[in-house]
Amino acid sequence: MTDLFEASGIHPPDAPLADRLRPRTLDEVVGQDHLLGEGGPIRRMVEAGRLGSMILWGPPGTGKTTIARLLAQAAGYQFQQISAVFSGVADLKKAFEQARMRRAAGQSTLLFVDEIHRFNRAQQDGFLPFVEEGIVTLVGATTENPSFELNGALLSRSQVFVLKRLDDEALNQLLIRAEAQEGKALPLTPEARQALTALADGDGRYLLTMSEVLFGLESAEPLDVQALAGILQKRAPAYDKSREEHYNLISALHKSVRGSDPDAALYWLARMLNGGEDPLYLARRIVRMAVEDIGEADPLSILVANAAKDTYDFLGSPEGELALAQAVVHLATAPKSVAVYEAFKAAKRAAAETGSLMPPAHIRNAPTKLMKSLGYGKGYQYDPDTPEGFSGANFFPDEMERRTFYAPKGEGHEAKIRERLERWAALRAKAQAQPRDGD
Repeated sequence: MTDLFEASGIHPPDAPLADRLRPRTLDEVVGQDHLLGEGGPIRRMVEAGRLGSMILWGPPGTGKTTIARLLAQAAGYQFQQISAVFSGVADLKKAFEQARMRRAAGQSTLLFVDEIHRFNRAQQDGFLPFVEEGIVTLVGATTENPSFELNGALLSRSQVFVLKRLDDEALNQLLIRAEAQEGKALPLTPEARQALTALADGDGRYLLTMSEVLFGLESAEPLDVQALAGILQKRAPAYDKSREEHYNLISALHKSVRGSDPDAALYWLARMLNGGEDPLYLARRIVRMAVEDIGEADPLSILVANAAKDTYDFLGSPEGELALAQAVVHLATAPKSVAVYEAFKAAKRAAAETGSLMPPAHIRNAPTKLMKSLGYGKGYQYDPDTPEGFSGANFFPDEMERRTFYAPKGEGHEAKIRERLERWAALRAKAQAQPRDGD
């Protein structure tokens, strides 16, 4: 329930700076012009005077709660807030019943659900009838990807709006407002001021919380970057090893290697390590990159990747992380080929299609007299003893036409492989045109 200060829009004098600077209109919200600016989808809702249910998805400190509160104010809805962290079924029932009573009295309700992804699927289903009947207009806030965390039925009844992390311009606007509120400038050099916004990492609330600490200092001289670092603890990067950010960053690392950009690849590797990612998980992905995207274009890559894994196993962090960085640079600068990857996929499809066809008799194992009498191994030619070191024999099942799975494109080491394959193809065609001894 809101207290008298909140109801009047006045904050108590001892309220945190972030609360005292909370925007009072949608025009004061910074960093979300794509939603709230002229022509933005939420702005159009407000101008039409009718709100639809929505999910606000974005990082912490980007204004999700503030936007929901201001939307209710602008549209004349009653604002009601619950948190999925602290609320259960009884709280939901109570909220819906209160909204039903308001509706009977002609008052619309905006139900704001913070951390909505923390409700389980059954609890999320409980919203559906009340949203469909218009008893509540649901505004859910989440830091997690709604596609993974929210029911499809709930998503189909809501619009998803993505809030952006606050950029430097938006964060600087907050600092200017904070200085006006406090009636003095932050005791920082220009370089330290820039470092302060970098520490916030797009989180406006965190920026204002740190600023409040700095306003309370008695400092005769502005603080430089080193002094600032001594006062404020560096913030842990926004990274969750088990959720969407994990998959976004490993995708960025893999695609940077695949795209032959060692600088970007090193950046994403560092981001994941700084975020607390398991280095051995990264080592496994690096090995996968070597076999999936490089293959025979640079056979050394798989050795480098495995050596990096073994080196990290031996040295641990932080020294062993350099081996991962070396492997990433090697893979990013290596020639790329998916020929082996594509060849193996094609071979697996063919193996599934052809079932249990036997090898041709001349390459079957013949350890017994019976097998030899049945023709096993008859006519087999030992390739290294032939003049060309290549017999040109058929190694596919007799009932199966020859297929080409591996087609090197000529990058790096595969250029030489392609030359050999072309020469062997010519020799094979010549050999297949002649009757084999013993036929």
